[in-house]
Formats: sequence, C-alpha cells, structure tokens
Amino acid sequence: MAILALMALLPAMEVVARELFSTGITGSIVTVQHLTLWIGFIGAALAARDGRLLSLAGEGGWLRDRLGIWGGILANGVAVGVTLVLAAASLKLMLTEREFPRAIIGPIQVWMAQAVMPAALALIAWRILRRSSDDWKQRGAILLVGAVLGGLGMGLELQEGWAIYAGFGLLVAAVVLGAPIYVALGGSAVLLFWNSWGVMAAIPAETYRIVVHPMLPTIPLFTLAGYFLAESGASQRLVRLFRAWFGWIPGGTPVITVLVCAFFTSFTGGSGVTILAVGGLLYPMLIKEHYDAKFSTGLVTASGSLGLLFPPSLPVILYGISSQTPINKLFVGGLLPGLVLIALVAAWGVRQGVVGQSRRTPFRWKEAWLALRGAAWEAAVPVIILVGIFGGITTLVEAAAITALYTFVIETFVHRDLKWNGKLLPTMVSCATLIGGVLIILGVAMGLTSFLVDAQVPSRALHWVQDHIHSRLLFLLALNAALLLVGALMDIFSAIIVVVPLIAPMGLAFGIDPVHLGIIFLVNLELGYLTPPVGMNLFLSSYRFNLPLPEVYKSVVPYLLILAVGVLLITYIPAITLTLPRLLGM
Repeated sequence: MAILALMALLPAMEVVARELFSTGITGSIVTVQHLTLWIGFIGAALAARDGRLLSLAGEGGWLRDRLGIWGGILANGVAVGVTLVLAAASLKLMLTEREFPRAIIGPIQVWMAQAVMPAALALIAWRILRRSSDDWKQRGAILLVGAVLGGLGMGLELQEGWAIYAGFGLLVAAVVLGAPIYVALGGSAVLLFWNSWGVMAAIPAETYRIVVHPMLPTIPLFTLAGYFLAESGASQRLVRLFRAWFGWIPGGTPVITVLVCAFFTSFTGGSGVTILAVGGLLYPMLIKEHYDAKFSTGLVTASGSLGLLFPPSLPVILYGISSQTPINKLFVGGLLPGLVLIALVAAWGVRQGVVGQSRRTPFRWKEAWLALRGAAWEAAVPVIILVGIFGGITTLVEAAAITALYTFVIETFVHRDLKWNGKLLPTMVSCATLIGGVLIILGVAMGLTSFLVDAQVPSRALHWVQDHIHSRLLFLLALNAALLLVGALMDIFSAIIVVVPLIAPMGLAFGIDPVHLGIIFLVNLELGYLTPPVGMNLFLSSYRFNLPLPEVYKSVVPYLLILAVGVLLITYIPAITLTLPRLLGM
C-alpha cells in the first residue's frame, strides 16, 4: 500500500512543482521506476500466496484431477525448480551489481533495489510448495523434483539435444497441468541459456531492464485507478448513466453492457477485472430483461476485452514500449478501430433486442440529468487523461499518477465507497497482486526475448518471410493467421514481449505503417481473449458465472465471428487506423 501510494504521489508532486515553481523533484522519476520493480515482485509473492499467479486453467489444471497426485507433483515440482533457478540467477545479478555499485538516489544503490528479486522468487517457490498439498510426503516429492530440476538448471552443461527437448516437454506438461505461465516462459529462457551458466544472469538482467523502463509505472498506476473504480460504486453509477441515455433504443441493455465493459477494460487492460468486477452486475440485468443465458454469457465474455485500444490501455502502452512506437500515436490510431469493434458487438445486441422484443427503458430528461450528475466524477476520468497527455501538461506516467490519485479521492472522500478500515486496503492488495502476476510474466518473457534476439531469430524469420511471401496482402493474411494462433496459445502481455520483436521488422519490410501494425497486432490478440485454450475471458466467465467451459465456448461463437470481421476490416482498410493521426499531423 505504501509503495503504490508513493508511486502515485511522486509524479503528481513533480507536476505541481514544475507548474508552480518551474522545477522538478530530484530523483523522483528513477525512484518511481524502481518502486515498480518492488511492487512487481512483492505483488508476485502475494499472488503466489493466494494462488493467483496467472495460469492457463487455474491452480488445478484441467488434467490434474485425472492424474491425481502425480500431476500435482509434476506441475508444482517444475514450477518450484524453475523459480529456484531464476532466484539463483537474480542473486548472481545482484552480487555482480554490488561489485560495481551504481547509485539510484543518494546512498541507495541499484543492487539494493535488485535485492527484492531473489528474495521474492525464493518466497514464491516456498509458497508454491506450501500451497501444493497439505501432505508433507507430497511436499517432499515436489521439493525433490524442484531441487533436481533446479540443480540441473544451475549446475550441468549438457550438450545433448534430447535434454533440451525433454525440458521443453516437461514445461508444456507442467503448464497444461496448472503451473503458472511465467514458469513456461522463464523455464524456456533457462533451457536456452542452459549451456552458458555464466550468462544465466541475463534473464533477471532483462527482467530488471523492462520493469524499470521509464514508461512501465503507467501499468500499476492505471491499474490502481481501475481497481478504485471497479471496487467502488462507480459501476452502478455508470450503468445508470448509460441506461438513462441509451436504454431507450432496441437492445439498450446489451449496448449498455458493451459501453460499461469498454470503459473499465480501458483501465485494466483486459486483465479480467472487468468480468470479475462488473460481470456480476451486468449479467443479472440482461437475464432480468429476458435475454437468454447463452446470449448474455457470450456478450459479457466478449465485452470484457472491448476497450483494449482506448487510453489508458495497458497493452497499448506495453506495445509502444516494446516496439518503440510513439504511445500517443497508438492511442489516437486505436480510437476508430476500437469504436468499430464496439459498434459491431453493440449492433449484434440491438439485433437481439429487436428479435426478442426485449424491454426498453424510456428516455426521460430528468433521469438522464440526475444520472449524469451522479456519475459526473467518474465520467470526467477519460477527459482528465486526454487533456493531460495530449494537452502537453503531463507525461504519460504523470497522467497515470494523477488519475490514480483522482479516483482515490472521489471514491474515498466524495462518494465514500472505499472506507479506510474497509475496502481500501483489500483493493490495493488485490491491485498489487494483479500487477505482480502480470509483471513477473513480462520480466521472464523479456529474458526469453533476449535470447531470441541474440540468436538472430528475428532477422532469420524476416529473411524466410521475404523469400516465401512477396505480396503485402498475403503477408497481412498470414500475419492475421499467425497472431490468431499466438492469441490462442499465449496471454497478451507475454505475446507482446516475445512476438513483437519478430513481426516489427517484417512490417517495416512490407511497408506497413508502425501504428497500423500495432493496431493489427492488438486487435488480433484481443480476439485471442475468446479463443481456446488460453482465452483468458473464457476461464474468467466460467469462474464468475459458475458455468462449465463448454457452455462458455458455445456462447462466444457468434462474437468470435463478429470480431473476426472487425479484425479483417481494420487489417485491410488502413484508413480506419491512420486517418485520425494524419488529421492531427502526427
């Protein structure tokens, strides 16, 4: 809580000092960057404690029940082993930094900030072991598997190809059985660096580099603002606002669902908070107004990823960091494509409203005004962000900090939904837990990307594509197919870190505008939220609405087809993406 509070306060104070006194606060930016490192690893430890490290199918995995205790021993043993190797590599990095100290601010050195990495990873390994079973014999077996694998990763230099292939096979099996996603990415990096233990510290070094990137604090800060909104009464006020203004049209409630979900997803980045936080409010509304359960489940599940292109979306920021594309241009370029996707899904909702003759809410000026007045503080949030960033008043990090403080003030002191001794602390802990689950994935994925770049995989892939594909349209079609596959196998955050360095040179070679390429990438990965086996929204809806996964799969089929049409339109009509940036001279 203290770390998040300091991260929000320092940039906001920087703005005040700059505007009023034409000066800044010494070391504030680099301090916030290193606080991001701490909140990331502490949050990951919290996620491990609560069993909330991101995985394909939860802690249990969809095969573990069939394999009994052996599936758990394998999954948890691999997770413990990989985590111990990463902890040892982080310790090596920290000790190396200590030999050649660099100051962050005053007496605080870089190695002191990095100390959180080995400590947190060791704690994560212990918590995975502790949660794995109440039976000490099973825990002993898991620890033995982890120790053996960890010892192999740290001590042996095997040249045989079969050992590497066997290692990848273990990783795949472990993740299918419920091991966290970071284990697959970190374990892959460990295997690829296996024969060079002297450079194994490159993995945590890349983790450190990405997590303390100057733009990365926007992720925890905007996520914190999203949590303040989601855990307060903001969702009810916004639903009332949209219902008062749009409930009169056919399919008004589905349209409201789409708009409310898009609003929350823009802050939480499709992390699932939208479905978990407002799904329980919107789903009963749809059922009450006589929309069938299958349609309602599919609508909420699909809408949980809409808004991914709007400011201050976390994937857009991360894509800009990874590809070195101006983030403000990505946000402007994503406005029309985002509206196209919203319009397509909303149109399907209108159709259902007409066919089913569902109940509408009559428009009344008095209610519309009262609803607007009641939600005015929340409705002003996007305006504050856009004015701050595009008006040249704040940097992106400063806008994120001001947004977090603003939402804290209005939900704690204006509406008083978050009480100091009630919801506030659990909300910030939940936020830190989500941040940790995401940042640990980004960090180890960066280690994997480092190996791929060193091995010249991007340039080799580019040469292969240029040798086999000569048409720009054919390249775009192949890109869509490849990204759809990536979205079905990887979460969006790790996909950005691992895949973007591969496709960015290809897009440049085929003359595709970097902003257009970024939006193509993001809308394809947005579609990936609904595609098995790693469609995150599918698992979250199954959990939130207590439905079997096959029922959720069936419910999203129409939306997969609708959004696929939107993806093709955005891909093959560049003007949808590029018109606004060109009009604004960007």
